[in-house]
Amino acid sequence: MPKVQVVNMQGSPVGEIELNEYVFGIEPNTHVLHSAVVSQLASQRRGTSSTLLRGEVRGGGRKPWRQKGTGRARAGSIRSPLFRGGAVLFGPKPRDYGFSLPKKVHRLAMRSALSSKVNEQKLIVLEDLNLSEAKTREMVIVLKALHADKKALIVIDELNDTVERSIRNIDGVKATPVEGMNVYDLLKHDVVVMTKAAVAKTEEVLA
Repeated sequence: MPKVQVVNMQGSPVGEIELNEYVFGIEPNTHVLHSAVVSQLASQRRGTSSTLLRGEVRGGGRKPWRQKGTGRARAGSIRSPLFRGGAVLFGPKPRDYGFSLPKKVHRLAMRSALSSKVNEQKLIVLEDLNLSEAKTREMVIVLKALHADKKALIVIDELNDTVERSIRNIDGVKATPVEGMNVYDLLKHDVVVMTKAAVAKTEEVLA
Protein backbone atom coordinates (compact mmCIF):
# COMPACT_ATOMS: atom_id res chain seq x y z
CA MET A 1 0.00 0.00 0.00
CA PRO A 2 1.30 3.50 -0.81
CA LYS A 3 2.21 5.59 2.21
CA VAL A 4 2.06 9.38 2.38
CA GLN A 5 3.25 11.73 5.12
CA VAL A 6 0.54 13.60 7.02
CA VAL A 7 1.30 17.26 7.79
CA ASN A 8 -0.40 19.95 9.85
CA MET A 9 -1.33 23.46 8.75
CA GLN A 10 2.19 24.66 9.56
CA GLY A 11 3.68 22.10 7.15
CA SER A 12 5.22 19.98 9.90
CA PRO A 13 4.92 16.16 9.63
CA VAL A 14 2.65 14.63 12.26
CA GLY A 15 2.51 11.04 11.05
CA GLU A 16 1.91 8.75 8.08
CA ILE A 17 -1.15 7.40 6.36
CA GLU A 18 -1.57 4.17 4.38
CA LEU A 19 -3.61 4.81 1.26
CA ASN A 20 -5.95 2.29 -0.30
CA GLU A 21 -3.98 0.66 -3.12
CA TYR A 22 -7.11 0.14 -5.23
CA VAL A 23 -7.80 3.90 -5.21
CA PHE A 24 -4.37 5.52 -4.94
CA GLY A 25 -1.98 2.81 -6.13
CA ILE A 26 -3.11 1.58 -9.55
CA GLU A 27 -1.32 1.97 -12.88
CA PRO A 28 -2.85 5.14 -14.42
CA ASN A 29 -4.84 4.41 -17.59
CA THR A 30 -3.97 7.28 -19.96
CA HIS A 31 -6.67 6.39 -22.52
CA VAL A 32 -9.41 6.50 -19.89
CA LEU A 33 -8.00 9.76 -18.47
CA HIS A 34 -8.13 11.32 -21.93
CA SER A 35 -11.72 10.15 -22.48
CA ALA A 36 -12.80 11.59 -19.13
CA VAL A 37 -11.23 14.99 -19.83
CA VAL A 38 -12.73 15.16 -23.34
CA SER A 39 -16.16 14.23 -21.94
CA GLN A 40 -15.99 16.92 -19.26
CA LEU A 41 -14.81 19.67 -21.62
CA ALA A 42 -17.40 18.67 -24.24
CA SER A 43 -20.16 18.98 -21.64
CA GLN A 44 -19.03 22.54 -20.90
CA ARG A 45 -19.43 23.67 -24.53
CA ARG A 46 -22.38 25.97 -24.98
CA GLY A 47 -23.31 24.69 -28.43
CA THR A 48 -25.22 27.87 -29.32
CA SER A 49 -23.68 28.62 -32.74
CA SER A 50 -26.40 28.88 -35.36
CA THR A 51 -26.74 29.76 -39.05
CA LEU A 52 -29.86 30.50 -41.12
CA LEU A 53 -31.25 27.95 -43.51
CA ARG A 54 -32.86 28.97 -46.76
CA GLY A 55 -36.32 29.09 -45.23
CA GLU A 56 -35.12 31.28 -42.36
CA VAL A 57 -33.44 34.10 -44.33
CA ARG A 58 -35.62 37.17 -44.75
CA GLY A 59 -36.59 38.20 -48.29
CA GLY A 60 -35.94 36.47 -51.60
CA GLY A 61 -39.55 35.72 -52.36
CA ARG A 62 -39.42 37.05 -55.92
CA LYS A 63 -37.63 35.28 -58.74
CA PRO A 64 -34.65 37.56 -59.53
CA TRP A 65 -34.87 37.15 -63.36
CA ARG A 66 -36.86 35.14 -65.86
CA GLN A 67 -36.11 31.48 -66.33
CA LYS A 68 -34.91 31.63 -69.93
CA GLY A 69 -33.44 34.05 -72.41
CA THR A 70 -31.04 36.04 -70.20
CA GLY A 71 -27.93 33.91 -70.73
CA ARG A 72 -27.54 33.56 -67.00
CA ALA A 73 -28.00 30.50 -64.84
CA ARG A 74 -31.55 29.94 -63.68
CA ALA A 75 -32.28 31.22 -60.16
CA GLY A 76 -35.39 31.11 -58.00
CA SER A 77 -34.32 33.32 -55.09
CA ILE A 78 -31.54 35.72 -54.18
CA ARG A 79 -31.45 34.05 -50.73
CA SER A 80 -30.02 30.87 -52.23
CA PRO A 81 -26.69 29.71 -50.68
CA LEU A 82 -25.08 30.70 -54.00
CA PHE A 83 -25.74 34.41 -53.40
CA ARG A 84 -24.07 36.84 -51.02
CA GLY A 85 -26.46 37.45 -48.13
CA GLY A 86 -28.17 34.14 -48.76
CA ALA A 87 -28.60 31.07 -46.61
CA VAL A 88 -25.78 28.89 -45.28
CA LEU A 89 -25.61 25.35 -46.58
CA PHE A 90 -25.00 22.67 -43.91
CA GLY A 91 -24.10 25.33 -41.32
CA PRO A 92 -24.01 24.72 -37.55
CA LYS A 93 -27.19 24.59 -35.50
CA PRO A 94 -27.58 24.64 -31.69
CA ARG A 95 -26.62 21.24 -30.31
CA ASP A 96 -25.39 19.50 -27.20
CA TYR A 97 -21.78 18.33 -27.53
CA GLY A 98 -21.78 16.45 -24.22
CA PHE A 99 -21.53 12.70 -23.87
CA SER A 100 -21.40 10.55 -20.77
CA LEU A 101 -18.98 7.79 -19.88
CA PRO A 102 -19.99 4.51 -18.26
CA LYS A 103 -19.85 4.68 -14.47
CA LYS A 104 -17.05 2.10 -14.24
CA VAL A 105 -14.93 4.02 -16.75
CA HIS A 106 -15.42 7.28 -14.86
CA ARG A 107 -14.43 5.67 -11.56
CA LEU A 108 -11.33 4.16 -13.19
CA ALA A 109 -10.41 7.62 -14.51
CA MET A 110 -10.74 9.10 -11.01
CA ARG A 111 -8.55 6.37 -9.51
CA SER A 112 -6.01 6.83 -12.32
CA ALA A 113 -5.83 10.60 -11.72
CA LEU A 114 -5.36 10.16 -7.96
CA SER A 115 -2.75 7.43 -8.45
CA SER A 116 -0.79 9.62 -10.88
CA LYS A 117 -0.62 12.37 -8.24
CA VAL A 118 0.71 9.86 -5.69
CA ASN A 119 3.29 8.58 -8.21
CA GLU A 120 4.46 12.14 -8.91
CA GLN A 121 4.54 12.93 -5.16
CA LYS A 122 2.05 15.72 -5.79
CA LEU A 123 -0.48 14.60 -3.16
CA ILE A 124 -0.32 16.33 0.23
CA VAL A 125 -2.39 14.86 3.06
CA LEU A 126 -3.38 17.48 5.63
CA GLU A 127 -4.30 16.46 9.16
CA ASP A 128 -7.12 19.01 9.28
CA LEU A 129 -8.05 22.36 7.77
CA ASN A 130 -9.61 24.60 10.40
CA LEU A 131 -9.55 28.36 9.91
CA SER A 132 -10.68 30.72 12.65
CA GLU A 133 -12.32 33.01 10.07
CA ALA A 134 -12.63 33.46 6.32
CA LYS A 135 -9.38 35.34 5.69
CA THR A 136 -7.46 35.01 2.43
CA ARG A 137 -4.28 36.03 4.27
CA GLU A 138 -4.55 33.01 6.60
CA MET A 139 -5.06 30.60 3.72
CA VAL A 140 -2.07 32.04 1.83
CA ILE A 141 0.13 31.38 4.89
CA VAL A 142 -1.12 27.77 5.10
CA LEU A 143 -0.54 27.15 1.37
CA LYS A 144 2.99 28.59 1.53
CA ALA A 145 3.79 26.32 4.49
CA LEU A 146 2.60 23.36 2.40
CA HIS A 147 4.51 24.55 -0.71
CA ALA A 148 1.21 24.54 -2.57
CA ASP A 149 0.73 28.24 -3.32
CA LYS A 150 0.86 28.02 -7.14
CA LYS A 151 -1.79 25.78 -8.71
CA ALA A 152 -3.41 23.72 -5.98
CA LEU A 153 -6.64 21.80 -5.59
CA ILE A 154 -7.88 21.66 -1.98
CA VAL A 155 -10.15 18.64 -1.39
CA ILE A 156 -12.20 18.62 1.82
CA ASP A 157 -14.67 16.02 3.06
CA GLU A 158 -17.69 18.35 2.92
CA LEU A 159 -18.59 21.91 1.94
CA ASN A 160 -16.92 24.46 4.20
CA ASP A 161 -17.94 28.07 3.66
CA THR A 162 -14.97 29.45 5.61
CA VAL A 163 -12.42 27.55 3.49
CA GLU A 164 -14.23 28.33 0.24
CA ARG A 165 -14.36 32.07 0.95
CA SER A 166 -10.72 32.12 2.05
CA ILE A 167 -9.59 30.56 -1.24
CA ARG A 168 -11.92 32.44 -3.56
CA ASN A 169 -9.49 35.29 -4.30
CA ILE A 170 -6.32 33.19 -4.63
CA ASP A 171 -5.40 32.79 -8.27
CA GLY A 172 -4.87 29.18 -9.39
CA VAL A 173 -6.23 27.63 -6.18
CA LYS A 174 -9.58 25.86 -5.98
CA ALA A 175 -11.46 24.17 -3.12
CA THR A 176 -13.91 21.34 -3.64
CA PRO A 177 -15.68 18.71 -1.53
CA VAL A 178 -15.07 15.05 -2.36
CA GLU A 179 -18.38 14.90 -4.29
CA GLY A 180 -17.26 17.74 -6.58
CA MET A 181 -13.84 16.29 -7.35
CA ASN A 182 -13.30 15.55 -11.05
CA VAL A 183 -10.57 14.23 -13.34
CA TYR A 184 -9.95 17.52 -15.17
CA ASP A 185 -9.30 19.46 -11.95
CA LEU A 186 -7.05 16.72 -10.57
CA LEU A 187 -4.88 16.78 -13.69
CA LYS A 188 -4.99 20.55 -14.22
CA HIS A 189 -3.64 21.51 -10.79
CA ASP A 190 0.01 20.91 -9.95
CA VAL A 191 -0.64 19.86 -6.34
CA VAL A 192 -3.61 18.15 -4.69
CA VAL A 193 -4.09 18.85 -0.96
CA MET A 194 -6.52 16.47 0.76
CA THR A 195 -7.53 16.38 4.39
CA LYS A 196 -7.43 12.99 6.17
CA ALA A 197 -11.22 13.03 6.31
CA ALA A 198 -11.37 13.66 2.54
CA VAL A 199 -8.98 10.75 1.90
CA ALA A 200 -11.19 8.42 3.98
CA LYS A 201 -14.32 9.59 2.17
CA THR A 202 -12.66 9.22 -1.25
CA GLU A 203 -11.62 5.65 -0.45
CA GLU A 204 -15.16 4.92 0.69
CA VAL A 205 -16.64 6.27 -2.54
CA LEU A 206 -14.15 4.81 -5.06
CA ALA A 207 -13.06 1.56 -3.40
